[in-house]
Amino acid sequence: MPSKPQRLLHEALPLVAQAHPTKVAVIVGGRAYTYAELAEQSRRLAAALQARGLQRGDRVAIYMDNTWSCVVAIYAVLQAGGVFLVVNPQTKADKLAFVLNDCAVKVLFCDAHLAYVYDKALGDVPSLTHAIVAGGDAVSPAAGAAPPAVEAWTDVLAGAEAVPRDAGTIALDLASLIYTSGSTGNPKGVMHTHQSMLFAAGSLIEYLRMDADEVIVNVLPLAFDYGLYQLLMAVQLGATLVLERSFTYPADVFKRLEQHGVTTFPGVPTIYSIILAAHSRKPLSFPSVKRITNTAAALPSDYVPRLREVFPNALVFKMYGLTECKRVSYLEPELADLKPRSVGKAIPGTEIFLLNAEGRPAAPHEPGILHVRGPHVMVGYWNRPEQSAQMLCAGRLPGERILRTGDWFHTDEEGFLYFDGRSDDIIKTRGEKVSPVEVENVLYGVPGVLEAAVIGVADDLLGQAIRAYVVRVPGAGLQERSLRRELNEKLENFMVPRDIIFVDSLPKSPSGKISKKDLT
Repeated sequence: MPSKPQRLLHEALPLVAQAHPTKVAVIVGGRAYTYAELAEQSRRLAAALQARGLQRGDRVAIYMDNTWSCVVAIYAVLQAGGVFLVVNPQTKADKLAFVLNDCAVKVLFCDAHLAYVYDKALGDVPSLTHAIVAGGDAVSPAAGAAPPAVEAWTDVLAGAEAVPRDAGTIALDLASLIYTSGSTGNPKGVMHTHQSMLFAAGSLIEYLRMDADEVIVNVLPLAFDYGLYQLLMAVQLGATLVLERSFTYPADVFKRLEQHGVTTFPGVPTIYSIILAAHSRKPLSFPSVKRITNTAAALPSDYVPRLREVFPNALVFKMYGLTECKRVSYLEPELADLKPRSVGKAIPGTEIFLLNAEGRPAAPHEPGILHVRGPHVMVGYWNRPEQSAQMLCAGRLPGERILRTGDWFHTDEEGFLYFDGRSDDIIKTRGEKVSPVEVENVLYGVPGVLEAAVIGVADDLLGQAIRAYVVRVPGAGLQERSLRRELNEKLENFMVPRDIIFVDSLPKSPSGKISKKDLT
């Protein structure tokens, strides 16, 4: 008899737990957790969510660091029939409240140490019925607010049933919302189904040549889809994930690589830059690593030979992707030296093509807008039909919708992709999308700022760096230090401009609008 096909993103977990209950699923904070523990705790938490009224399709926000609780919460939400969204723990209160209200979140998971942020948002989200706090005592919302029920994680788990009821989820139901910056300044939720995420994870596993023996280290936030998929792939394979909160302390991560025999290292150019700088001071070598992967910004070509010194047995995978379809392309590692600037070809099971400015297929070396076909393409943006229609256009088949990325590429004679630039003003830095409008809105809220304009400038490590041009109110004593302090209080770290340039005036168009194309 053939085995039951997997249709839902979380269905691999109980199968692995049954077949290999004592195998280590996640190592985090110096502790190893087995697949049996992950399956049991996520089941109990799923039952607890259902007991608190969670229905199929309800949204659940996970405002946590990379922790065991965050991992359990993701799989619990899926088993309960909900839709999870992981919110970057750097997110400030106003933006947190916006996201929670935007998709009418019903339950919020949060870390106790983030109480100073979520406490300000709890009373401003009418849809929120429960907040579950991990890592400390539950903290009540501010006085006078109309709060949801706030409970401690340990209490919720202790009082839960052992098994949730069948939620009735099918493959076309949403599994996750991944919030990304929008051109209006407000983030928008990218809708992915169980089908799209399961397909994407399988395609990645295929071209990365991964198996159940992998030990994957992840230093990227689970709110970033690149980090999230390290967890999803690990569970899909029945492999082991070494989960780190960040790459803030590289020496600690290096110890984990050696201690746990890590085989897969996903990173971005800024991380690899830190590794190479450390290598130049004291030679590093991690022979257990079989593959390193890169996305977000392009990996500088001169990094590849130097990274091979650090990871002597590793294949180097260069990739390109965007949240709206997870991954677009990858370059076979054997071609890294032959085509150092290319991001390769379409991932398995998908198709990509370029259309020029006239809408015709682009010839080799002719610039064209990248279009993507495949089961990994998003359903659209949550409650944003107009923006969804801009990104999802008519395909080649009747009724088909494909992804129009807005990014310019060209191909060589063999069909390999090369990135040329973006067609919108969204800044992609450190693997994150940043809306200039959002940063400008914060700048305009700082006393002493008369005008502001934010642009992205090319950066070999970041992809793009954020540069802010600021005109001060006449007579104002605003200085860069105080301005940065204000920005750090109101923006996530990756959104704070690298460069702040004070100018007497900003270039204007004939209609009086700030002309960003005249800024450098």
